[in-house]
Amino acid sequence: MSDTITPGTRAATIRDVAALAGVSIGTASKALNGRGKLRPETRERVAAAARQLGFQPNTLARGLLRGRTFTVGLVTSDSFGRFSIPVMLGAEDALGAGQISVFMCDTRDDPIRERHQVQTLLARRVDGILVTGRRTEPRPSIGTDLPVPVVYAMTQSADPNDFSVIPDDIGGGELAVRHLLATGRTRIGHITGPQRFLAARQRADGMAKVLDDAGLQAAGGAAFFGEWSEEWGRQGADILLRTQPDVDAIFCGADQIARGVAETLRERGRRIPDDVAVIGFDNWEAMALGSRPPLTTVDMNLHKVGRVAADHLLAAIGGQPIGGGVEEVECELVLRESTGPISQPLTPDPND
Repeated sequence: MSDTITPGTRAATIRDVAALAGVSIGTASKALNGRGKLRPETRERVAAAARQLGFQPNTLARGLLRGRTFTVGLVTSDSFGRFSIPVMLGAEDALGAGQISVFMCDTRDDPIRERHQVQTLLARRVDGILVTGRRTEPRPSIGTDLPVPVVYAMTQSADPNDFSVIPDDIGGGELAVRHLLATGRTRIGHITGPQRFLAARQRADGMAKVLDDAGLQAAGGAAFFGEWSEEWGRQGADILLRTQPDVDAIFCGADQIARGVAETLRERGRRIPDDVAVIGFDNWEAMALGSRPPLTTVDMNLHKVGRVAADHLLAAIGGQPIGGGVEEVECELVLRESTGPISQPLTPDPND
């Protein structure tokens, strides 16, 4: 056997491992890759030589031999990263176990830019593509005849043959209102974003279902649709309080709306949560923790959305058919100080 390589001189090669183990380069390669019909003692001798030399296989070269580059493209229309970054972190957790790198491309909602970036990723020979965004509305497919698998996350393809992973917004609305009912609230209003957004409509649908099952209707008669902003939260709360002054809880379609709602309630002398409970949606910590008091909110579980999407993409890269359709990931309730049992008026002491 040859001498051990001096640390720091150069990286060990498969040739060095083969020489130290006393086998051919082909045998060393088969042993390290788990291929071929080799005796167990031969495999162990090669493995021991690799450990002794600190040999690290060239995963890129191995991948290219199998037609793989161990890279994935992530195409996003979320320029601010509010939604795409948590999705990407979840995806990287799933992909990292397989030592797969991610190329992230921002389309800026420009279809021409998106087509160019997809072609660039394909030219880089990525193994697959994840498509994400800031809306769950169906969007045009990036292509039906691409040479690599594609999975959509936090957005969905309009093509039913594509596979998409999105948060369960209806379930999130149900979760929020069930919590408010459990705290004793019965006059629950809803202030949310633009009605043209699928997420706003679905969260309102989830609320309506739970209220209907409880024999109740929304305070103010219906959901108040507006904008995804604190300013609309303030305006919506003002309208709701004039429409139904005895409202005892407000479910908001976003945390920034909830923060505006909380400001108006304080200005009107309403205590949160003693008089009126407030619950948001998104678990955007900058908003939820900056509100007074900190907001109970619904977390869309975007990290899991990204992880589930990446798991399916890996399966498709590995040759496993994943089919088309949409998979919804359950939302989670994050409890903070803005909700709690309704304040009960003190019973007068008859002896006073």
